[in-house]
Amino acid sequence: MLKFLRDTQLLFRRNLTNTLRNPVWVLMGLFQPILYLLLFAPLLDGLPMPGFDQTNSLNIFAPGLLVMIALFSAGFVGFGVIEDLRSGVVERLRVTPASRLALLLGMVLRDVLILIVQCALLVAVATLMGLRADPLGLLLLFGLIALLGLMMASASYALALIFKDENALAATLNAVMLPLQLLSGVLLPLTLAPKVIQMLAQFNPFTHAVNAARALVNGQLGDVSILLGFGVVAALAALAMFWATHIFRQATA
Repeated sequence: MLKFLRDTQLLFRRNLTNTLRNPVWVLMGLFQPILYLLLFAPLLDGLPMPGFDQTNSLNIFAPGLLVMIALFSAGFVGFGVIEDLRSGVVERLRVTPASRLALLLGMVLRDVLILIVQCALLVAVATLMGLRADPLGLLLLFGLIALLGLMMASASYALALIFKDENALAATLNAVMLPLQLLSGVLLPLTLAPKVIQMLAQFNPFTHAVNAARALVNGQLGDVSILLGFGVVAALAALAMFWATHIFRQATA
């Protein structure tokens, strides 16, 4: 166990160091959400939203943006692994005694940390614009975002190791993630959508994550959507980690 933790720490530090050498990508991941916050959020002021008593539109809009960052920022990390395959990094990992789970966690934990930093910066900007988040709810929300990042990064790495091609990975991610985003209500609450869309959205795990995020930000800590959101995301994160570890073992066998 100690060896596993040491291997994970060493690989995490290596991956984080490589990322910090070119931090522009961390900031670029915030470009689109910040634009949404600055240019789209003001359009929601005064818009009636069924099911929400909160008059501050940022308390409804910002939580959805945090989930959107997790969806896209962590969802596209697999491109780095394809480059590692081409440069021989994955080939060299085959001869290391490190656990394959530790190799995966070293990358995923780096991605989760970067995601948390991006979300903290977005919350800071939103707070300056008028967001009034419940402190405890916000703390719990970052835990939910970390689980989302764990799930998306693991799935992205698994797909990257399967396709081994940037074009195939990009096409697959866009085909899957766009409908997931549209059916999750990240921009507008699904209470504004037709009944058919609301029914379809119940099968989307990100819908439950967005509902939980909004309840947490608004201090509705007893809302059942929070428990449902954490349960769905945690279960899918565990499955994604298991899948990615299995694929990673095959790639480094």
